[in-house]
Amino acid sequence: MKKSFNFNILLPLLALVTTLLISKLIPDSAVGYGSIMWTPLLAGATLIFSLLIIFSLKFSRLYKVLEHKSPLLAVAILFLTLWEFLTAKTAILPLPYFPAPGQVIDVLVTDWKLLSTSAYYSLKMLLTGYVLGALAGLITGILIGWSKKCNYWLAPLQKIIGPIPATAWIPIAMTLFPTSFTASVFILALAVWFPVTVMTSSGIANVNKSYFEMAQTLGADKTYLIFRVALPAALPNIFIGLFMGLGMSFVTLIVAEMLGVKAGLGWYINWAQGWAEYKKVYASLVVMALIFSTIITLLFKIRDRVLIWQKGLIKW
Repeated sequence: MKKSFNFNILLPLLALVTTLLISKLIPDSAVGYGSIMWTPLLAGATLIFSLLIIFSLKFSRLYKVLEHKSPLLAVAILFLTLWEFLTAKTAILPLPYFPAPGQVIDVLVTDWKLLSTSAYYSLKMLLTGYVLGALAGLITGILIGWSKKCNYWLAPLQKIIGPIPATAWIPIAMTLFPTSFTASVFILALAVWFPVTVMTSSGIANVNKSYFEMAQTLGADKTYLIFRVALPAALPNIFIGLFMGLGMSFVTLIVAEMLGVKAGLGWYINWAQGWAEYKKVYASLVVMALIFSTIITLLFKIRDRVLIWQKGLIKW
């Protein structure tokens, strides 16, 4: 029996047409709201979505995706419509603090070189600091969780240094390290190190003792017990620490870039704000959202692959 057509699929198309009509029929409240890319973008999106609807009638998988995502897309498009109405059409939210959505799109298109360069520097710093902090956290976490002697010496250090916000170390780091890049990497690594250490050590310390006894009866040595028994059993906790560290690293990255670094998205926001170019601030926030969301999605994919038995337990 053929399934009846779900008219919810047409909602994004109706929202796009409404946005296009409002954009063309209602004049801007001021000259400063002009946009080059907004109308072509809306027209292009309307054309693409019309084609997708036509193809979905032939391909059932595409139809199911559109059926599921259409209400969400329609609300997102209507949000942009409301944004344009409150800024460009009525100036209820005034310039320069609230640019129209078309102006933000213009910045993404015309200033893509500087935005790309800033995003590259941010990613370079983020990944370097995150990897170093995660490795340091794993090592100290294993030592604290496995060895009573290491726990005696390292646990107090962790309890004293860990709770201090990483950003509080910025003045000291800027003095100790030769460049602002290395100082920022140190701050980022410190922000990641603490949650990874805590979750790794607690994960290893709470591994069921029967796992070790079983492995020892089969002749496992100390190295095998650590890396083939304790560490895999602690992986759910370790991933929680990695997620916590990732969130901390995002915050620390932007603060560090705003205070001392000479490149990156945080620097770009600070620079644009200084010139009251808030449309560039919003554009950099869009780029940040895309980058950070992609990184978290990748980490979830890795987690689902490594912890296959917990796949889908926590969704993103």
